[in-house]
This record gives sequence, C-alpha cells and structure tokens, in this order.
Amino acid sequence: MHTLSNVLVGVAILAVAFVLLMGLVNMMRGGSPNLSQKLMRWRIGLQFLAIVIIMGVLWLRG
Repeated sequence: MHTLSNVLVGVAILAVAFVLLMGLVNMMRGGSPNLSQKLMRWRIGLQFLAIVIIMGVLWLRG
C-alpha cells in the first residue's frame, strides 16, 4: 500500500513539474499566449489533484 501511494504522489508531482516546465519553455520562446493560458489552467488543476492525492495518502496512513 505504501509503495502504491508513493508512486501516486510521485506521478502527481512530476505531472505538475512537467506542465510547469512546458509553460516556462513556451514563455521563454515567445510562444502562443493561448497555449500559456491553457498550460496554466492545466497546472492549477494538476496542483489541486496532487494536493488531494497527498492529503488522501496522509489520511490513509493515519
């Protein structure tokens, strides 16, 4: 159980970091503002999901 929860937390954090880096790369290259907005919305949603997963894991571990 601990291994699965560790993997879930890791995947959630990596997803947030990946979208954040994609947004930074897009901004540095002077990419589309619409893409930047879409990536920012994805990042916020993934951060919310990551927090929910982390809080759930902490609750299950007691």
